[in-house]
Amino acid sequence: MTRKAPNAPSSSDTLARRVEELDTIASVLPMERRDELAELLTDQDVETLRHLVNEGMGTNTLRALTSDLAYLQAWSLAATGRSLPWPTPEAMLLKFVAHHLWDAEKRLADPEHGMPAEVEDKLRIQGFLRTLGPHAPDTVRRRLATWSTLTKWRGLQGAFGSPALRSAIRLAIRATPRPRRRKSAKAVTGDILAKLLATCATGSLRDLRDRAILMVAFASGGRRRSEIAGLRKEQLQQEDPIEVDSGPPLPSLSIHLGRTKTSGADNDEFVYLTGRPVNTLNAWLNAAKIDKGSVFRAIDRWGNVSRRPLDPKAINDILKHRAELAGLDPTEFSAHGLRSGYLTEAANRGIPLPEAMEQSRHRSVQQAAEYYNHAQRRSGRASRLLS
Repeated sequence: MTRKAPNAPSSSDTLARRVEELDTIASVLPMERRDELAELLTDQDVETLRHLVNEGMGTNTLRALTSDLAYLQAWSLAATGRSLPWPTPEAMLLKFVAHHLWDAEKRLADPEHGMPAEVEDKLRIQGFLRTLGPHAPDTVRRRLATWSTLTKWRGLQGAFGSPALRSAIRLAIRATPRPRRRKSAKAVTGDILAKLLATCATGSLRDLRDRAILMVAFASGGRRRSEIAGLRKEQLQQEDPIEVDSGPPLPSLSIHLGRTKTSGADNDEFVYLTGRPVNTLNAWLNAAKIDKGSVFRAIDRWGNVSRRPLDPKAINDILKHRAELAGLDPTEFSAHGLRSGYLTEAANRGIPLPEAMEQSRHRSVQQAAEYYNHAQRRSGRASRLLS
């Protein structure tokens, strides 16, 4: 009989230590399922996350990476009874693709097709699996990319670029085609934004805040919800007023973005706000008596302004709430609609693409041009041959 070494830690001690180590990064990486993650993640997984926190990786990137890692570990345990092996054999990568990209029609005739029922049940009970059909190809690609990145961080080589894996993904997607869905079904263009702003007319703190959020997010180039939620007073700098041909000069300020999703850590990126958005932002800051720290904060039922910043999800909730108040379908809009809406509106107004990209800070001309092409195709002569 094998005896346990006198000083060997018990499984409960190991679990308690992982929970404590996860606590040390919770302020940077909020986790509601800390105890469950402590059971799923290995010591090396936790150490990798701590290293990335110390290296200054973005909070949202860390949150997404941890979510993917937890799912991969949960799937491995459900499918094989073991934690992820490092490096992972090609056969297991192919199994992952087969479990997540499958043909729904074939599943009706062959219950064994796709993810096995016992694996699906385990993941669903744990809350890791919510979709009823095959996964979206982009989700599978992202999790494979996370898997590949974690493999490289361990100094190992994986089979993620193998012809067999690439072929399996390509054939699976071809067999189960689905239209690519935008992050926001509808863009929040100028006319939609006007309807949302019209619901912020009472002068209450909540209306002042939401109006400022919508105008700043849109006018600053369609900032991401994480950038708006994390905006701090120290990032704002008053600039000289802009002279115009008719009327008084327009107020101006710059927003120093620092590191963003598409910029490097050393880039000090900034965008400008001019005119009404500046006045709206200043009205909120003055009413909420904010002279430092987070710009956009929670407001409780008694009208007290919190010191803590809004969660990025709250930006999405605020936009949907305003859409509902405006008589629009909130399911058709999300915070990303402000980003796509900015570029769509710029295209509709004939603003050159390079100029709009300077404000939106898109790095890919191809990605930004999609919004321009959509606007031009919709209103162009080619789509009106029989009008």
